[in-house]
Amino acid sequence: MGAVTVGSVVVSVLCCVFVNLISESSGQPDGVFCYDERGNYTANSIYKANLNTLLSTLSSHTQINYGFYNFSYGQNSDIVNAVGLCRGDVEPDECRACLNHSTGNLTRTCPNQKEAVLWFDKCMLRYSNRTIFGIMETDPPLYSWYGNNATQVNEFNQVLWNLMANLKAKAASGDSRRKYATGNATASNFQNIYGFVQCTPDLSQQECNDCLDLAFSEVQTCCSGRRGARIMAPSCNIKYDYYRFYQQTTELDPQLPPLPSKETGITIGIVVAIVVSTVVVVLLLCLCGYLRWRKARKNLSVKGEEEDDEDEIKIAESLQFNLDTIREATGDFSDFNKVGEGGFGAVYRGRLSDGLMIAVKRLSRESSQGDTEFKNEVLLVAKLQHRNLVRLLGFCLEGRERLLVYEFVHNKSLDYFIFDQTMKAQLDWKMRYKIIGGIARGLLYLHEDSRLRIIHRDLKASNILLDEEMNPKIADFGLARLVLMDQTQANTSRIVGTYGYMAPEYAMHGQFSVKSDVFSFGILVLEIVSGQKNSGIPHLENAEDLVTLAWRNWKEGTAINIVDPSLNNNSRNEMMRCIHIGLLCVQEKSSDRPTMATIMLMLNSYSLSLPIPAEPAFYMNSRSLPDMQSWEYNSRETGSSEPIIKSAQESENEASISELYPR
Repeated sequence: MGAVTVGSVVVSVLCCVFVNLISESSGQPDGVFCYDERGNYTANSIYKANLNTLLSTLSSHTQINYGFYNFSYGQNSDIVNAVGLCRGDVEPDECRACLNHSTGNLTRTCPNQKEAVLWFDKCMLRYSNRTIFGIMETDPPLYSWYGNNATQVNEFNQVLWNLMANLKAKAASGDSRRKYATGNATASNFQNIYGFVQCTPDLSQQECNDCLDLAFSEVQTCCSGRRGARIMAPSCNIKYDYYRFYQQTTELDPQLPPLPSKETGITIGIVVAIVVSTVVVVLLLCLCGYLRWRKARKNLSVKGEEEDDEDEIKIAESLQFNLDTIREATGDFSDFNKVGEGGFGAVYRGRLSDGLMIAVKRLSRESSQGDTEFKNEVLLVAKLQHRNLVRLLGFCLEGRERLLVYEFVHNKSLDYFIFDQTMKAQLDWKMRYKIIGGIARGLLYLHEDSRLRIIHRDLKASNILLDEEMNPKIADFGLARLVLMDQTQANTSRIVGTYGYMAPEYAMHGQFSVKSDVFSFGILVLEIVSGQKNSGIPHLENAEDLVTLAWRNWKEGTAINIVDPSLNNNSRNEMMRCIHIGLLCVQEKSSDRPTMATIMLMLNSYSLSLPIPAEPAFYMNSRSLPDMQSWEYNSRETGSSEPIIKSAQESENEASISELYPR
């Protein structure tokens, strides 16, 4: 039997990875991972006390939710979130015993880490001070293999992959009670294969599919031809062997309602509410009806709109920070702690009394749109939780101060690196491809997998922040718009965004949809590949913007020419594929652009053939560009009432916002 961690060796050493793959009879876990880089706690800290309380409550808890637990205990930075998952065939008593045994093992192996995860053969337990419910996570993937090599390896692998593909489809289609499947197949020479796949049931069907796809891909790397192997990740795991290691699975009652999914979650403080769940459902239905009625009234009067805004702000009162706390954390908003400034105000770094680093966005008092953008961002971002989105920790609304408190992201924004001749050298192709994939996952969550359907409307390089490991996080939701889940597009009379990133149907007609964000994503992809800014509308007679340059080279068969010269060509095929995807995203007709779900498949599956892109929007020889140039000319030179387009560089407050007032 062998074992290995899949992550970087350097990261593994720095983060103190503990992987123990010992026989179950020893009572030791199959795998443990302690996240040193995500913070530690002290022996007498509030976090430690909360962790002990949560784990002891888990040990004494008698409710078995189909082998899945989700608990939280504590408040603010000392909150502890825990998730427990048992294999789908494990009986309730056995599940409880496995999780009870896990609590002691995990705290002993990871004695002061705020985040850790542990796997036994029949259960998994993890905890963290950040939100982990409803978020797909595949790092770290750990694997082990068993037994001898199979005979006739190619045929064996084909039978194995077919079995696992069928099990993946079955598990992913499960509801929020269970996402689990088992099955068996026989390869040549009577070689039996028994397998199981499982996701935490708080994942969506697509997230479960994605997680298992990544796990399956590791099998080919680590264990091809082996007759048994296991891949373990925080959100999913798979196992196959030459003997039947699982029991008969109890079928779920289709008449019973599924458990709370990522929209709700279960915390210790609301367990009692389950007893009166029927009443809660009725109240929620009434509340939803009331909120819909309130939203309908918004169109009647400005006064009604203001009242709705204030009502919605109250939803986030539990996240409210005291102004004195923020002043102390930021050194009273000292210039030393100022890390940036945008259209709606400055951003300051700070440190809370418990040591937690934060970023504080201080809304400009002079901004005429300040309150609206502030409330919009609070209400939207507070409901969004994903590893590729910047996490909102809270807000402050006192006197004239409007403050948003975010997690602190250490490595500034993507534009700081990608457009700087010195800094871009830190971004090799592997890093850039990782950033492209992370942005795509974040957008897919906003468009399809979050509780809401969110259109960002201002996706650009400066709104992509990079954490310590250079993972991208989409930021700045001040311009985001919420649409109904079954709504394909919406209109607005107030167009906001940034030159070079706005889709043509949005810039010229006020029509926005998820395909508007896809257009912006395509621009980002081309910028990341080339290391050049998309200059938007060129002002020099013979100038070419990035999209024009990419399209011309694509037609001439020399698309590789736009790749950043600082990159080597070892990954030429990936670079060309990204250019291809970028051009598909910036096509003029929104219906021709792929969805983010399709883009994720394009990025992860090289067997998928890509369609030929059509001429992009705002291509220099297209009719769109002269029209927009004439609008700008007429408004400035003739004094006519034609619409005014104002670029980010020309804005009086240097805001990264452009506004167009259509006819």
